[in-house]
Amino acid sequence: MINEKKARTNPFFEPYNTPHDTAPFDRIRMEDFEEAMLEGIRRDDEQIERIINNPAKPTFDNTIISVDDEKDKEGYYDLLGRVSTVFFNLLSAETNDEMDALAQKMSPILTKHANDIRLNERLFERVKYVHQHHRKLTAEEKMLLDNCYDGFVRSGALLDAAGKERLRQLTEEASMLGLQFSQNLLKENKVFTLHITDEAQLDGLPDTAREAAALAAKEQQKEGWVFTLDFPSYSPFMTYSTQRELRRQLYMAKNTECIHDNTENNLEICKRLINLRRELAQLLGHKTYADYVLKHRMAGNVRNVYKLLNNLIDAYKPTAIKEVEAIEKMARKLEGNNFKLEPWDFSFYSHKLQLQKYNLDAEMLRPYFELSKVIDGVFGLANRLYGITFKENKDIPVYHPDVKAYEVFDEDGSFLAVFYADFHPRKGKQGGAWMTEYQGQWKERIDQKKPFGDDNMRNVRPHVSVVMNLTKPTEEKPALLTLGEVETFLHEFGHSLHGMFANTRFESLSGTNVWWDFVELPSQFMENFSIEKEFLRTFAFHYQTGEPLPDELIDRIVKSRNFNVAYACMRQVSFGLLDMAYYTQKDEFTADIIQFEKKAWEKAMVLPQLPDTCMTVQFSHIMAGGYAAGYYSYKWAEVLDADAFSVFKKHGIFDKKTASSFRENILSKGGTENPMTLYKRFKGGEPTIDALLKRNGIKKRQAK
Repeated sequence: MINEKKARTNPFFEPYNTPHDTAPFDRIRMEDFEEAMLEGIRRDDEQIERIINNPAKPTFDNTIISVDDEKDKEGYYDLLGRVSTVFFNLLSAETNDEMDALAQKMSPILTKHANDIRLNERLFERVKYVHQHHRKLTAEEKMLLDNCYDGFVRSGALLDAAGKERLRQLTEEASMLGLQFSQNLLKENKVFTLHITDEAQLDGLPDTAREAAALAAKEQQKEGWVFTLDFPSYSPFMTYSTQRELRRQLYMAKNTECIHDNTENNLEICKRLINLRRELAQLLGHKTYADYVLKHRMAGNVRNVYKLLNNLIDAYKPTAIKEVEAIEKMARKLEGNNFKLEPWDFSFYSHKLQLQKYNLDAEMLRPYFELSKVIDGVFGLANRLYGITFKENKDIPVYHPDVKAYEVFDEDGSFLAVFYADFHPRKGKQGGAWMTEYQGQWKERIDQKKPFGDDNMRNVRPHVSVVMNLTKPTEEKPALLTLGEVETFLHEFGHSLHGMFANTRFESLSGTNVWWDFVELPSQFMENFSIEKEFLRTFAFHYQTGEPLPDELIDRIVKSRNFNVAYACMRQVSFGLLDMAYYTQKDEFTADIIQFEKKAWEKAMVLPQLPDTCMTVQFSHIMAGGYAAGYYSYKWAEVLDADAFSVFKKHGIFDKKTASSFRENILSKGGTENPMTLYKRFKGGEPTIDALLKRNGIKKRQAK
């Protein structure tokens, strides 16, 4: 009998033979990952040897393109990139103990490999030569060259031998700790449950929350109802439950994740990550890690980040204080003058006030936001703006039954992209929502012997994915979303459009490969449509009766848009202040994380802080998610998105000409030019904060 394991070929080693060469999730086995990663490293090493041993004078084509491309001589795809993309995407969306263990094993190996390339002196000498002596380049080629050279420099190429060795140590340790941070947070998040067996303790909760909790209990083979720290479970409980003690328990469980005396404690990990990044930046000649990061951001420097954050505090904090005072007044009206508002009370009484002011809450809208209809609405919006269409293809393999795969076609009928959508929380998925890619976009030569050009070019189209944690269907009802969840969908879909419309020559410059304080523009821009009546009328129909969302409800949505908007702004600003406080450290960070956090964001706080809670240890964005010294980007991009949407409001929110300009100048260009250049090409000038202040009603309120 033939040994089945020997007869089988690792699917990463051969053409996928799937629709659009999509990842063959149905054929991939756990043992395939490590084998393919190690073989990918070997092929990379061979490619680097070919480049540095090339007897020809270094040129843009034989050095820069070869380094960026990393495809081996057999004509294979970038094997290491191929397998790493699948593995690390699944590590966030569908992990298990075996994958976590492999990530721990391979992470230092992969980091060492990346360092081996960036610290290869002979390779850098070739890159440096081309940077100083090159043919006339297009703007995109010049950007690739500058990025390539600067990437080597920022990775330590100019350091002496001792410096390079220290940099290796720093990056390898940081990689491991970032991974451990994420794994600890996932475990802490999933281990907690609030198990209720007394129906009286469900008082105040809407049917959707009760049904979801009953389903969760059934899945865990328990009686009664189970609530978790996943947002679709946590948020309704905090908003509607009349059981103050249970709200406190849930809130404290959420806000004390990873500070307990156990193996999932992240306090020392955070402290170490802050110091590793500070030392790395200083090793490379920068005062702080923020200075290192901001060199390649629209903000440019620490001063400009603080200027933005402080301007927002000045503009929004007075209103935020009044918003909190109004909620406290509502609470005391209901509970008595001696009532003290605690953080676990905020959502509950905020909801009461919203009901009083606007007669509106999330549950009123849920029946009109059935997931399949929301999908139709979001896809329909993309069609109306850009002419693209989506068609589900069940022949495209997916990594979990929850995931849907679509083919995306351009207005002329040509294939544009593959789009994966993964909607609901589950055991092996990280919390939150994000967009990622399984394949980027680039243009390659058809005939390698002929020069690159329109007649010798194949446009390799991207495979993008959005991963979310939206309300699940129950045994009684389909998935019914809140308006906030619709906004989340639109946000991640905006990122995916940035990926799907990519149309650049080089993959490293395509799609979302842009400066991080620009990357949130396409996503936050899409959120603007969530309260537009013309958009809501296209899909918001009652899931039982088919009746459209009443105009009167839409009017209430619009009127309530800025409810607690200043409080929400201060919350985001506080996160930005915390991030900057950590990464502007010039000396070794030895402070107590919990105490440091309280002081760092105090300027933006409008609610009392609890001494035994901590955000830092679960702040994935700045500890493990690439936003270190960059969380301000969300507010920076909010200025851009409000300014950009004002152009659509002026010409009509579905105006095809405006949408075409946005696609051409923003969505398709990736990182091929400076983002401010791209933005000014679309808008005709630089953005101002005015549109945001007007949208949020701050200017109007201050004028009174």
